[in-house]
Amino acid sequence: MNMNETRRIKPRIERLHAFAIHPLTVFGSLALGIVAGMLWPAAAPQFDYVGEVYVGLLKMTALPFMTAAVIFSLQRLLREGSASDLVMRVIAIFGCVSVFVVVVGAVVLVAMRPGEHLSNATLKAFGALVGSDGAASDTVMTLYGTDPAEKSSGLADMLIALVPGNFFAALASGDTLKALVFSLFFGFASGRVPATISAALSQTLETVYFTCQKIMHWLAYPTPIVLFCGGAAQIGTSGFGPLEAMFRFVMAFVVVTVVLIAAALAVIWKRSGATLADTLAGLRTPFAMALATRSSVACMPSMIECLADGFGFARARVELVVPLAVSLLRVGPMVYYASATLFVAQLYERALGPGELCVVLVASVLAGFASTGTSGVVTVSLAGMVCAALHLPFEAAFVLFAAVDPFCEILRTLLLVIGNSAVVSAICARPPRA
Repeated sequence: MNMNETRRIKPRIERLHAFAIHPLTVFGSLALGIVAGMLWPAAAPQFDYVGEVYVGLLKMTALPFMTAAVIFSLQRLLREGSASDLVMRVIAIFGCVSVFVVVVGAVVLVAMRPGEHLSNATLKAFGALVGSDGAASDTVMTLYGTDPAEKSSGLADMLIALVPGNFFAALASGDTLKALVFSLFFGFASGRVPATISAALSQTLETVYFTCQKIMHWLAYPTPIVLFCGGAAQIGTSGFGPLEAMFRFVMAFVVVTVVLIAAALAVIWKRSGATLADTLAGLRTPFAMALATRSSVACMPSMIECLADGFGFARARVELVVPLAVSLLRVGPMVYYASATLFVAQLYERALGPGELCVVLVASVLAGFASTGTSGVVTVSLAGMVCAALHLPFEAAFVLFAAVDPFCEILRTLLLVIGNSAVVSAICARPPRA
């Protein structure tokens, strides 16, 4: 293939990439998948298989990418002498954002009150979901039970669980937090090694980084197919029944998500100096990947590419802060836990005073930090930690939330990806003006 042919093909490939992640393509593929799931529900397992393979490919690439990015970025920052200032900004902004998101979630849930004054039809639907005979009175009785969620381990056990006794085992098992802890320690140590000695390591890490980035770029092309299969699998498996029964909670969580994503977009817009249209266009790839994968880890390469290459933030800081934010600042689960706990309290007609609301907020933040590395119903089960702080039973409510979690997980991932992109833009210095 000569140079002229390459030049002609490259724009076509870029147009194909832009088409694959365009919002109309994303939502159109998802809508077609929902229709297919309604028409052919028996084929749901086959549709689900495609999504599992795709997410596996993304996670296979994301962990080596994260490891290389963190180590390489720390090396450069330590040699520049700017690491201490960055750490202080990370701690301060992480703390402020954690409080802000749970307060927004609590305000929306208190204002909308989705768990109060439910109709008999909704109570019957709840009864069907938790396995009763469908009577409203049985639903109330079933909802009162013991919390099945496991008791949280002590602080010492949690700290021990962070230490990767075998780094390669952590990579093999997909344990993001342990891989991140190793990368931070290794990056700090290698940053103190003379540059003449560590030059070969830096080149190797840079090669791994750009290779993984190229793979993730390729994996964006089949996004419409994955969204189609994911929508068909979900509707074919569970139908619309769970969503109808939990409609009020889901709508409240949608409102919380929209408010926080709008705030995140405003932050990125102001910090990047780009126009609003360019800001929205630049976030297309992370947005599409979040919808397709429901995995914040798999979205890290697209977040880094968007913030560094698209908006011009300093790559060294972006490559370090993005993995930290995705792994530690779990804004999606934090908001979800606050929303779910308040919904359960309203379901039991439990009025919460200012002190109990503060308990909900603090426990939601802590449970969010504890959710690192979890997904699906495992993430949902940690809401039991927050409910336990108010002595609210969570057994039957867990079944209700698990029934609609595939949809809520999409919202949590969007919050994590877009929200943490805003956090990174706030931590990093503004890009130079053109």
